[in-house]
Amino acid sequence: MAEWPINDATSKVFPLYSRANVGEIFPDPISPLNASVGFQHGLEPGWRDAFVACGVWDPDLYDENVQMNILPAFGSYLYINMSLMRLFGVRVPGMSAEAVDLQYFGDMPGIPSYESERRDFDENPEHEAKAGRWLAEQVLGATDLAAYDTDRAEVEQIRKDRTDLTTLSDSELFTRMRSFETLLRRLFKHHIEASLKSGVGLGAMAQLTEAIGRPELALTLVAGIGNIDSAVPSTRMWDLGRLARNPQVAELFDAGITDLYERLHDSTDPNIVAFTRELDAFLTDWDFRGPAEWEIRATTWGVNPALALGTIDRMRHVDESEDPEAKTAERASQREAASTVVRDALAADEAASAQFEAVLNAAALWMRGRERGRTTAAMLIHEIRLAALELGSRGVASGALNEVKHIFMLFADEIDSYLADPSVLTSTLAEREKTYLDLFDRQPPFVVDGTAPPVEEWTLRADRHSTLLAPGESITGVSGCPGIARGRARVLLSPDDPSALDAGDILIAPITDPSWTPLFVTAAAVVVDVGAPFSHAAIVSRELGIPCIVSATDATVRIPDGAQIEVDGTTGTVTVL
Repeated sequence: MAEWPINDATSKVFPLYSRANVGEIFPDPISPLNASVGFQHGLEPGWRDAFVACGVWDPDLYDENVQMNILPAFGSYLYINMSLMRLFGVRVPGMSAEAVDLQYFGDMPGIPSYESERRDFDENPEHEAKAGRWLAEQVLGATDLAAYDTDRAEVEQIRKDRTDLTTLSDSELFTRMRSFETLLRRLFKHHIEASLKSGVGLGAMAQLTEAIGRPELALTLVAGIGNIDSAVPSTRMWDLGRLARNPQVAELFDAGITDLYERLHDSTDPNIVAFTRELDAFLTDWDFRGPAEWEIRATTWGVNPALALGTIDRMRHVDESEDPEAKTAERASQREAASTVVRDALAADEAASAQFEAVLNAAALWMRGRERGRTTAAMLIHEIRLAALELGSRGVASGALNEVKHIFMLFADEIDSYLADPSVLTSTLAEREKTYLDLFDRQPPFVVDGTAPPVEEWTLRADRHSTLLAPGESITGVSGCPGIARGRARVLLSPDDPSALDAGDILIAPITDPSWTPLFVTAAAVVVDVGAPFSHAAIVSRELGIPCIVSATDATVRIPDGAQIEVDGTTGTVTVL
């Protein structure tokens, strides 16, 4: 049995780890079942495969004595190995360790410089040449996302063919959960490859615009791309919000979100029936989406439709001028205008012009690929979640589990024992659940350099305080999307309750994942504590055309909730008015 809470070994060769980037998909601790059967179990080998596929090193680089080289858990919180990410930057032509820091991790305090950990073997001509060929052929030379479309089709077929889980035995349910291991590894490999490729594209775009003296155009040139999977639910929810304006439907919404899903289904009014049909079609497509959706213990829109209905409720009050498709179209127009500026500046240099076109295509293609791979993996993770929830429900019915979610406290090597006699683990799983929930109250260190401090030494979130900004004072982060917006600051720590965010408010969040995306439609701008130009908040803000600032350290505790503020997405500055 693995240690609980999970504390993986650290590498002595590649000792630097960060919560940046991974925190937007895993803001909470990982559950034992997800670590040993689901996400961490699948992503680690997939990520190893992706690095090797990029040519930056061979499989023998990984530390044989460290099981989780790239994505370990300390106190059950996941971390990315920054040392390996920096080595990727060193070996890819045109990249650097510093560029990786900025694009993937943002401008965060407490991160040691690359020079403090540089190794003698980091620069390697052989692997730099391999990475150069990868860059030319698979990044800049790519023209489609065929592999990602194949992945999506395969996972959609699995979802379509899903049998009635209630008819499966306990053993068959566990077998189903484990049956996705090979496919999940491939999906994560493709997702990480696309993430690395889009990071390279973003870096190349920054270099090109800097060279012509127009660095401010870099982010505009990767905005309004279109066909970004993580932005699609926003458009679908927007349409549902328009339908929810129907007087009969609106009357049910006005009565509150509690039991709304059931009340919608109980109605025979033709207008409500039509709305409910569209809602169910949406939930069928996006049942896997929700806060921290790669955690199989997480509650998704399909598991609890009230989460989606709460956001739709806010959208029905938003003015037509906030239509997300119109915003994306506006950004696309700005992107094309910026492209013309760069083309004119490079017109006399045929080679530079060709390079720009290749980078422009690659940046858009791999941004789509990143979100496509991420979404497809989330779809498959949901299949593991549903099987586990069925097992949990049976455990509660038989008296073997105190709560359904206690099933997620199992480790993979305990499954056979559970199948033989579920009641033998009742108290163990209940105690783990208490420890798991206690971990939510603790603030994991943002950076681990060598050795992670014991959980008992972590700061309690309730003790996290900072001086509020006074009128006229500012904090500065990193630009995620240019533009200026003024409005009321709304500090939200979770996307579960969107009721606090009104149209025109500025969303202040610790970090965002795809489940936050519909709130961006309502918001005039987005500010997050951590993140980078490559993170979720920045990508979606660029698609929806709203200013965004990432790496605004302690924004959620320094910006007064309800204060009037100005967000300058170009300079990365937030000012209290």
